[in-house]
Amino acid sequence: MRLHKNLVLAVIKVLDGTFNQQLYADKTIEKVLKFDKRWGSRDRAFIAETSYEIIRWKRLYTEISESKSPFKYNELWKIFSVWAILKGITLPNWPEFNDTPNRRIKGKFDTLNKIRKFRESIPDWLDDIGASELGDKNWEKELSSLNKQASVIIRTNTLNTSIDELKKILLEEEIQTEKIRGFPDALKLIIRKNLFKTQAFKDGLFEIQDASSQLVAPFLKIENGMKICDVCAGAGGKTLHLSALTQNKGQIIAMDIYKNKLFELKRRAKRNKAFNIETRAIENNKPIKRLYGKIDRLLIDSPCSGLGVLKRNPDSKWKLSLDFLNKIRKTQQEILTRYAPMIKKSGKLVYATCSILPSENELQIENFLKSEIGKKFKIEDEKKISPHESGFDGFYMVRLSYK
Repeated sequence: MRLHKNLVLAVIKVLDGTFNQQLYADKTIEKVLKFDKRWGSRDRAFIAETSYEIIRWKRLYTEISESKSPFKYNELWKIFSVWAILKGITLPNWPEFNDTPNRRIKGKFDTLNKIRKFRESIPDWLDDIGASELGDKNWEKELSSLNKQASVIIRTNTLNTSIDELKKILLEEEIQTEKIRGFPDALKLIIRKNLFKTQAFKDGLFEIQDASSQLVAPFLKIENGMKICDVCAGAGGKTLHLSALTQNKGQIIAMDIYKNKLFELKRRAKRNKAFNIETRAIENNKPIKRLYGKIDRLLIDSPCSGLGVLKRNPDSKWKLSLDFLNKIRKTQQEILTRYAPMIKKSGKLVYATCSILPSENELQIENFLKSEIGKKFKIEDEKKISPHESGFDGFYMVRLSYK
């Protein structure tokens, strides 16, 4: 591979934004890719994929390069040079690469690769918690899987097309896909491409959604004419899936504390032709109490650590903290207790997270079932999706019903 300086400079810009300014990697990459309209698809792919890979292996690369946060400009170049040397790329004769110690880089890699926290590039506190909750062997397997690049998977919007028809339409736009066994609406891209510019996306024929995430909406066991509520809807990935499953029948109420996310949901719903979704911002308890005893199916796609989706959000492990994890566990229990009364006696509740930690998943449900409101419920079904075993994102979901 031949390195081009303008592309490497773009990667350095992403690393500075993500490491030093604590910006989100996806937003930073999106911004940087707008710098030069002459960049083609290969150029853009190099910038995005190289940036994500270096961010993923931040701890390992910074240890090898002996760089410390906040990273100076020359240290960002050192980190990049570590990536290049370990990839077997010949460094060009640029001043930034002067005196790069090739042999020492490879030697330090061999040494650090024997230590899990460096080999898997994970903070000490997170490594300790993962090993404690999952056991050393399982934790190592999950970490190894989560450090691999995520596949691009889409969900067919069955309001507007079928999976077979979508496959044909995408092929006409030179995008090759394959079906995934066990996921009736999912297609996996064979070669990564920008899907947002396709006519199929603009026409609302699909949404980008990991295979594991596509299991959540069907897990609610929806029936015709039901009143459904998604109380942590965000920008509405699962809300839109619910709408497709209902074929625009019944009522779906999407709620969230962030109005801007609900605005994005409205925009996406319009593109998807999902017309049975009503959005409600949660500013106090009034909109919640109005729905007590009125909901047939309740989805709590709870805020969580996001450890199950590290492969697509590698920068999140550097933003997480033990304090945040402790706070989010408390929030999860509060959400369960706060929203459970919305369900009818004949209704069902699904609690889901994209975490692989039992303390955010089955232990939360165990504690909830001991509470005053929780004593009224029982577990109907439960799914734990391991990144290592499935190859997809890590997810947990449980369906509760009244006793």
